[in-house]
Amino acid sequence: MDLEEAFQVVGEFGPYQKRTVAALALTQVYMACQAMLIVLVGSTPEYRIEQQDGVPSSTQELLQQHVTFTEDIDSIVTEWFLIKQQAYKVSLAGSLFFAGLLIGNIVLGPLSDRIGRRPVYLTGLFFEIIFGYVTAFAPSYEVFAVSRLLVGIMNGGIGLVCFVLTQEYVGKPYWAMTGTLASMAFAVGIALFGALGYFIRPWRSLATVANSSGILMFLLSLTLPESPRWLYSQGHTEQAEEVLRYMAVRNGNVANNLRLKRVRAAKAGNRGAGVLQLVIHPVLRLRTMVLMYVWYACSLLYYGLTLGASETSGSRFVNVAMYGLVELPAYPLCIYFINKHWAGRRKSMASFLCLAGSACFCTMFIPENTGTLLSVTSLALLGKLMVSAAFNIAYVYTSELYPTVIRNAGLGVCSMSCRVGGILAPFVPSMRAFHTSMPFTVFCLSGLSAGCLGLLLPETLNGPSAETLEELSSSNHSRVLESKALLYEDNKWKSNQK
Repeated sequence: MDLEEAFQVVGEFGPYQKRTVAALALTQVYMACQAMLIVLVGSTPEYRIEQQDGVPSSTQELLQQHVTFTEDIDSIVTEWFLIKQQAYKVSLAGSLFFAGLLIGNIVLGPLSDRIGRRPVYLTGLFFEIIFGYVTAFAPSYEVFAVSRLLVGIMNGGIGLVCFVLTQEYVGKPYWAMTGTLASMAFAVGIALFGALGYFIRPWRSLATVANSSGILMFLLSLTLPESPRWLYSQGHTEQAEEVLRYMAVRNGNVANNLRLKRVRAAKAGNRGAGVLQLVIHPVLRLRTMVLMYVWYACSLLYYGLTLGASETSGSRFVNVAMYGLVELPAYPLCIYFINKHWAGRRKSMASFLCLAGSACFCTMFIPENTGTLLSVTSLALLGKLMVSAAFNIAYVYTSELYPTVIRNAGLGVCSMSCRVGGILAPFVPSMRAFHTSMPFTVFCLSGLSAGCLGLLLPETLNGPSAETLEELSSSNHSRVLESKALLYEDNKWKSNQK
């Protein structure tokens, strides 16, 4: 039998898979806390500089002697006096974290395609916890900054592997749900971190408590098996059968006679495919180019609109929590639309991107500070809601478009372009100097163009996922996808008629 038939015997989403997905979702909560850490520990309080005898405080030593913080905030800014000429160091620490995400996506994602999901995931999570404690107890800013880079590398790598595992442990009909749960857990983690920061004000204590939750996640993850899909794609058929039987026993099912189709030795050679296949393979090349732009546009819109929405006054803890809570309505929308035959993955992602771009377009016709329900802020938040839905679909859709042997490499490259969008996003609001509507014009064009390009991709709903490059290269693969989808809908229509 093939893998999908085996999962039907084992249980596509049985009690054991529910526990494993829950453990991986909790890891997403931990990673969200690490991603948002600099927002609170890098807070800059109000301060004043007292001038004595008309001598300007030009050096850092003199500045420390004459500065007085008028707001009761404990952060890296107050400890290391990161103000005036040193203020850039706060942003630099945040940039180093995102640079680490980029490196982690490029290095650890493809590495998990080569040596396995489980070793990369556990090793990355272990070192992220270690480097997280280095952040909390950093004796100087330099050590703090380097630790943020290292945490980012681990966070970026295991984030991809964690997402892939939530799908490869379950049957394909549940991929959309488990992928959405992973994204939802990350959003919940952002909201919980805002609440944690409200109760724990000293920045070292906050960093320690937020990082300590990772120990529990690591202990829960020690029991996770290797991905049976990865094992099968590498030619380790016997090991894949063992993992599937292990799952079946814990699901309460009998799978003693479970036997997978043997993979030819040539297929096992796909383990050396690597990122190069994304360029030289004709099918993967087109998909990768389109998906890279889609991910870039999603990131540009998401972080750009978040930056604009966060300019409102109020408690920074509430604002951080809102960054996560505003995304939550997007995920039920994803689950509903991407499993409908008249919408699917492709049309849903394209529609949400176009709606996000349209919301940005509408802001150009509404004056700021109108004080009504329909305002620039509400439209910007609506745009963020739409792009959050598109971003989540992009994760699920991308994992289905790449074969198992190169799935993490594809996600890593797409995530790399995503980080580029995140880096550029803070610069877009500064384009107001040219015209007040320029930032939203950029967001509008990015959303609409990405939505249109996304329509070039094939639909994956109700179709088989490729495990190897040979399956993807088959000229009949696209036709198989379409015929199975049509057959599924025809059988569904007939059952409804009965």
